[in-house]
Amino acid sequence: MNIPQSDLTRVIIVGGGFGGITLSRKLTNQKYQVVLIDRHNYHNFQPLMYQVATSGLEPDSIAFPLRGLVEERNNFIFRLAEVESVEPVLKKLKTSIGEVTYDYLVLATGTKTNFFGNEDLEKASLKMKSVPQALNIRSYMLQNLEKATLTSDVEEQKKLMRIVLSGAGPTGAELAGAFAEFKNGVLPNDYPDLNPDHMEIHLLDGSDRVLVSMSEKASQKAEKYLKELGVNVHLNVMVTDYIDDTVITNTDFKIEALTFIWSAGVIGSPVAGIRKESVDQKSQRLLVDRMNRVEGYQDLFAIGDIALMKTPEFPDGHPQVAQPAIQQGKLLIQNFKRLLENKPLKEFSYFDKGSMATIGRNRAVADIKSYTLGGFLAWISWLGVHLYFLVGVRNRLVVFLNWIYNYFNYDRAARLIIRPYKRK
Repeated sequence: MNIPQSDLTRVIIVGGGFGGITLSRKLTNQKYQVVLIDRHNYHNFQPLMYQVATSGLEPDSIAFPLRGLVEERNNFIFRLAEVESVEPVLKKLKTSIGEVTYDYLVLATGTKTNFFGNEDLEKASLKMKSVPQALNIRSYMLQNLEKATLTSDVEEQKKLMRIVLSGAGPTGAELAGAFAEFKNGVLPNDYPDLNPDHMEIHLLDGSDRVLVSMSEKASQKAEKYLKELGVNVHLNVMVTDYIDDTVITNTDFKIEALTFIWSAGVIGSPVAGIRKESVDQKSQRLLVDRMNRVEGYQDLFAIGDIALMKTPEFPDGHPQVAQPAIQQGKLLIQNFKRLLENKPLKEFSYFDKGSMATIGRNRAVADIKSYTLGGFLAWISWLGVHLYFLVGVRNRLVVFLNWIYNYFNYDRAARLIIRPYKRK
C-alpha cells in the first residue's frame, strides 16, 4: 500500500462509520499521521437508510465522501480497500491493496447482518446494511409493482405487492412504517390500476413486542402507530426459512411474498488475526477495557458497534447505535493526546442521550431518561436530532427540503429504478 513516509506516529483507523469519522476529523490536529481505510469511499448515515429503501431520499443525500472529511491536512490519508487481516506482533495490516505498518490501530468496523447461521435465509432475503442494499430494496419493490400492473390475477398481484419484514427492531419498524406510508400516499396516484389493499405490509418478530430495546411504553406506542398505518404486526413469530417465495415461521403462519427483508439483528465483524480470547464468541464483538483498548493488546483499540465494553451499568456492552461510537471516538482523541504526553489514559463513561424510532409522519417514540415521548413531539425531536448529526451542510439542506416536500405533498420523489435488481 502506498502510504507517504512520515516522522509522525501513524494511526490507522479501519471503518468510516460514526466512530471512525469522529476520530479522523480531530486526530489530524495532533502530531499523528492519520490513515483511514474503508471498503467504501463515503460515510453512510445509517439512521436514514430506510428512507432510501422506500423512495424518500436519494443515497447521495445521506452519504458524505470520506476524502472530504479533512481539508488541507497533509497528515490525513484515505485509502479505499478491504481489510483482510492484522498481525499485531508485527504491527502490520493486510488489505486488498497491500500491506501497511502502524504504530496504533483503531478498529471501527461496525457490524454485519446476523442470520444466526441460516445460510439459506442469508442467500434468499433482502438486507439493508449498506447503500447498495437499500437501493436493491427500492428497485425490487418498484419492479414488482410494475409487474403487478401486467397481470389480472389477484393472487399474483398480492404476491408481487406484499412485503414481509423479519425483525421488529428500529430498522424493521421504521421500514414497515415507511412502506405503509408509500402504500397510503404514493400508490393510489402512481398506480391507479392497482388496488392499494393488495399491498400488505407484514412485520414479524420472535419476541413479544416491537422495539424490544426500548421501554415497554415506547413499544406499545410504536405498535399502535404501526397498526394505525395498516401494518400487520405478528409477535412471537420467528422466521425459520424462505422457500419458493414463501416465508416459513416457527408457528402455523406462513405467507407468500416476493419481497422478503431480513432486519432481525446484527453481529460483530472482527478482523482476522486477533486472538480468540479477545473476541466475544456470541456477539463477535471485540472485548475492550474502559480506554477502548482491545483486551491483550496495548496498541490496538476498538470503538463503536464492534467494541464490547462491559461495565456495571452496561454488563452486555453499550447499545449499538451512533452515540456510543461518537463518544468513544471523542474520548480516544483525548487519549491519543495523552499518549503523546506520556499521561495515563482516561476511562470511558457513556452519557445516554436516549433512544428514538420514527414510525411515519407525525409518529415517533423516544425514551429520554425515565420519560417516554410519543406522537408529533417525538417525531419533531427525531427530525431535529437526525438533521443535526447528518454529515455535511449540503446533505442537511437536501434532506430538510425533501422532508418538507414529502410532508406537504405526500410524495416520494426518489421512486426511480436506476439499477434494476434481480434476486438470487
